[in-house]
Amino acid sequence: MERVAQLASIIARHTREPGMFASDVPRLSLIRGHAPTDPTPAVYEASLCLIAQGSKRISVGGDSLIYDAANYLVVSVDLPLVGHVLEASPERPYFCCAIGLDMTTLADLVVAQGGAGAPTAMPALAVCPSDPGLIDAASRLVALLDTPGDIAMLAPLIEREILYRLLAGPHGPMLRHIAAGDSHLRQVSRAIATIRGAFDKQLRIRDIADAAGMSESSLHAHFKAMTRMTPLEYQKQLRLQEARRLMLAEGASAGSAGFAVGYDSPSQFSREYRRLFGAPPRRDIAQMQDALASA
Repeated sequence: MERVAQLASIIARHTREPGMFASDVPRLSLIRGHAPTDPTPAVYEASLCLIAQGSKRISVGGDSLIYDAANYLVVSVDLPLVGHVLEASPERPYFCCAIGLDMTTLADLVVAQGGAGAPTAMPALAVCPSDPGLIDAASRLVALLDTPGDIAMLAPLIEREILYRLLAGPHGPMLRHIAAGDSHLRQVSRAIATIRGAFDKQLRIRDIADAAGMSESSLHAHFKAMTRMTPLEYQKQLRLQEARRLMLAEGASAGSAGFAVGYDSPSQFSREYRRLFGAPPRRDIAQMQDALASA
């Protein structure tokens, strides 16, 4: 617990207000929260998330996981998830650090350790018991924000240690296959990149499968096993989340936001938006604006 308290203290020192903040350390973000949150959809990039204080529920495709200071979250591929901070207050804030997974370094480590090993059917999202060595390494990475001159030299070394410890952990087999260039998991990662790069376009399963180097049936089976959704369901969530951002951050109307992300039918956009966010576009955005104004 001493290592966890140390990590919480460092995050507190570098986050004065609630929010998610990019840092000067590559691929490192810090999160602070002062209250529980409503379930919030967002795209989580491949990353390690370590909570130093508080707890959070994460959901995908009907499955939910809870993680806290005793359990870390690993997201092996970019996934549209629904996050919900469960424990947080001004007196005892929610503290978390998110460390993006550098697939090049991960692949180097896998090769150095002898390759990917036997295939695995593990999901791309997992919660694992916290490891003291992993927490210690993450604390040292975040602590580099106290000595910015050390970041360029030391951050890559500590990041490599963190990835090494992840490979040695319960989710290591999945990460090994993500890093392997010829694995089904790496092919699904290419499919995800294809969808993210053209989510507002009309995509055919055939085109996504070709980009991934898979048959359509193999793509569907492995994609759903990893992400708990089909490729087109994945695209739909990306579209709706971007539409929400356009309305909230840029003041776009529901009609223009729906059109911008690839919807030809306003009624279909409104119906699918409500199914994901729990309210029609105008009401949802008004509720979010009210919540931000009162925060």
